[in-house]
Amino acid sequence: MKNYAFMLFILLETISLVMVINYNSYHKARYLNSANWLAGNVYHLVSSVYDYFHLTRTNKQLADENVRLRSLINNMPGVVVTPDTLVVDSMDYDEVYSFTSAKVINNSTNRPFNYITLNKGRKDGIKPDQGIIAGSGIVGVVTNVSESYSVGFSVLNSRWSISAKLKKTGYFGSLEWTGNDYRIASLNEIPFHVDIDRGDTIVTSGYSSIFPEGIMIGTIKDFFSPQGENYYHVDVALSTDFKELSYVEVIENINKAEIEELEKTIKDGS
Repeated sequence: MKNYAFMLFILLETISLVMVINYNSYHKARYLNSANWLAGNVYHLVSSVYDYFHLTRTNKQLADENVRLRSLINNMPGVVVTPDTLVVDSMDYDEVYSFTSAKVINNSTNRPFNYITLNKGRKDGIKPDQGIIAGSGIVGVVTNVSESYSVGFSVLNSRWSISAKLKKTGYFGSLEWTGNDYRIASLNEIPFHVDIDRGDTIVTSGYSSIFPEGIMIGTIKDFFSPQGENYYHVDVALSTDFKELSYVEVIENINKAEIEELEKTIKDGS
C-alpha cells in the first residue's frame, strides 16, 4: 500500500496520545479543560447563528421577561439591582437570593437525562447546586462549572427531582420527569384526602436551599387514584417550554452554606 507507513505512523501517534492522557493526571486535566473550552465555544457559535434567525421570537421573550421583572421590582421591597444581577429578599426576609442572567447555548429535550448549557461560569459567580429559572418558571439546577460556562440538569432529567407544592393548599410532594413528554412531569406523594383539581397551580415549596418558595412550575393537567395506593398520580403541565429557552436566571441562595452547615449537624447526630 502506498500510504501504509503514513497510516501506521498516525495510528501509533494516536495510541501514544491516548496513553499519555489516560495515565498522566496533568495531561488528562489539560485535555479535559481544553475539551470543555472547545465544546463551550462551539455551542456558543451554533447558538449565535440560531439566534440570528430567531431574533423576533427572542425579542418578544425578552420583552415579556422585562415586564415580569419590572413588576417584581415594583411590588417587592428589599430589591437591589446591579448591571447583571438582581438581589431579592425572600417574602419572610430570612433568606436572600441573587439572580444572575445567562443565555442558553445548548439544550436537549429528547433524552432520558437532559442537560442545559449556559454562557456564564465561575468568573460570573456561577456555582454548582444553583437553581435555574426562566420567566415562565423553573428550568433546572447547575451541576458543573468551568471558567466561562456552566452545565446543569433541566427538569427533563429523570435523575433529578424537586420539592413542589399545591399553591392553594400548601400540600407538598416531589416533582419528577418520567421521560415521556417534555411538556409533562409527575407530582408524587399527594395523599387522597387533599382537595385537588385540574388547572391547580404547582409552585416550588421552598423546602430546599436551591429555589425560593413560590416559583412557578406548572398546572395540574390530569390526576387519578391508583388502586391499592395512598397517593394520587398527578400529571403536571410544565409552564416552561423547554424547546424555546433563550435566556434564564441563575439563583444563588446567599445563606445556603450557613443553612447546610446547620442541617449537617443534625444529620451527623451532633
